Amino acid sequence: MWPFKGSQQRYDAVAGDEEELKAAASANRHGSASKRTRTVWIVAVVTIALFALAGLAYHTLRSPAQTQDPAANDTPTPPSSENDNNNDNNSSTRCPQRREWRTLPPSDQQAYISAVLCLRTRPSTLLPSSNRTAYDDYPWIHSHVGYFTHNSAPFLPWHRYFLHIYEKALREECGYAGSLVYWDWTLDSEALEGSPVFDATTGFGGDGEVGGEITVGRSGRCVVDGPFRNVTADYYDVKFQPHCLSRGFRDQEGNLGHIDGHEISPESIEEVLGLDEYEKFVALMESRVHDAIPFGIAGDFETFTAPYDPLFFLHHTQLDRLWWLWQQRQPDKGLTAYGGHKERHSMKMASLEDEIGMRKLAPSIKVAQVMDVEGDFLCYRY
Repeated sequence: MWPFKGSQQRYDAVAGDEEELKAAASANRHGSASKRTRTVWIVAVVTIALFALAGLAYHTLRSPAQTQDPAANDTPTPPSSENDNNNDNNSSTRCPQRREWRTLPPSDQQAYISAVLCLRTRPSTLLPSSNRTAYDDYPWIHSHVGYFTHNSAPFLPWHRYFLHIYEKALREECGYAGSLVYWDWTLDSEALEGSPVFDATTGFGGDGEVGGEITVGRSGRCVVDGPFRNVTADYYDVKFQPHCLSRGFRDQEGNLGHIDGHEISPESIEEVLGLDEYEKFVALMESRVHDAIPFGIAGDFETFTAPYDPLFFLHHTQLDRLWWLWQQRQPDKGLTAYGGHKERHSMKMASLEDEIGMRKLAPSIKVAQVMDVEGDFLCYRY
């Protein structure tokens, strides 16, 4: 389990600040060690003086029992932070860290993109005898199963498990050695269309072709740059409609080429993280925070087959990170805070014992199993 933080902690983007946190942690450790050293010397001098007054012999003072360092077993308590979690069986080294896209070196960015492209060459788990790929399984499961988790309690835990399955596939099917990455769009909220994730060389390509033919939805046009420019998608929502991977940046007024970011600014995120009840938190996480990106990027991202766009997974990993941050602010209930309706259009109430289903993509599990990202079932940190 991670170190909890108090409710007064404000949202801060963490991209690029890992080294500062590590330096601060190192300074705290050295400071603590210096204080303990002075304490040990004082104790030693007083002890020797008492033994001398008691008339102990010289050989007694030199015996192993008396020369043993009294602080030998005094292990310092490591400092804790959101990004340096050294508790619970040293989970900071036991569980790998998911990092923000722009903090990765180019070699790690390329390794991730290569693994995603590789998954498009592997056979489907759902229909192994078809010409569908392992990557195609994810848009299908999201549109046929994930659909029922939207606007309900399991929205966050279902997607947390979905991300875990995807990460596992990248590693086992394509030899990816890293972890999932997230896009902290709060860093780009003033000009989302200029985010590094849209870079054609070090990112996922940009907007659909300017002036190009509408392929899907209101504004979707073929992505013509970056590593996914030749990718195709078979479905648009639940309709079989083969087409090129499409995007169509648009703001709330319908202006093309621009994505509104005010709903995912640091101030907006802080307001969401400040909510105390899970049911209110998950509702605003979806209606305000989650929806801003699909409706802004549009194209394939705008429907329930959104995983065709590889940015879907960076977006949802960021959402998962925000849930993780919110859990930290609930030290008395962070791992059990859950409630609301069991699924979309249902009047049944949710429980931690509810199942998270993935059809044949992966075994069903209970919601309780994904509440702790550094527990027995999941093992990662942010």
